[in-house]
Amino acid sequence: MPKVDVYNSQREKVGEIELNESIFGAEIKPYLLHEVVVWQLAKRRKGNASTKVRHEVRGGGKKPWRQKGTGRARSGSRRSPLWHGGGTVFGPHPRSYAYSVPKKVKKAALRVALSDKLREEKLLVMSGFDMTAIKTKAFAEVLGRFSVKDALVVTHQPDEIMEKSSRNLPKVKVLRAEGLNVYDILRHDTLVLLQPAVARIEEALS
Repeated sequence: MPKVDVYNSQREKVGEIELNESIFGAEIKPYLLHEVVVWQLAKRRKGNASTKVRHEVRGGGKKPWRQKGTGRARSGSRRSPLWHGGGTVFGPHPRSYAYSVPKKVKKAALRVALSDKLREEKLLVMSGFDMTAIKTKAFAEVLGRFSVKDALVVTHQPDEIMEKSSRNLPKVKVLRAEGLNVYDILRHDTLVLLQPAVARIEEALS
């Protein structure tokens, strides 16, 4: 089982923790990461692009000119797709881009993402941030002691102080263990896990 050091907010080593080999030592399979990230981004798409077909555009109640005798091509409505300002043929309409991915695949991809962070030495386990007030500067200072600027911080329970303190840091996100996902892990350079959150993650993925 892989072992990692546990640090406090002052960057002092306070212990060690053994990580589950099946979760943090999984074989790296890039195709799993790709599949789940594409699925996550598809789910987030708003899908609100919309065009008007010929029965929705304005005008067209009267025949523009008589059928024969003008020398011009026959036309029955100003709403024809051939006309400027007419309806659109086969244009986009509001839709959902979401689709389903098996739970096994999602869990496997999470294991791969966690294992990759550990192998790249981009995984940090902390006992806590020891913050008593909402202070962005104090939050940034804790990460600064570890030379971390781009991080996903995972907590084991709702923590208003940490969540609000990190809001104004553009490359930092605080996430609860139950919301951990592949896209956010890969999007941030460093993964910071609070020690109690490790048990939550291992319980969910075992």
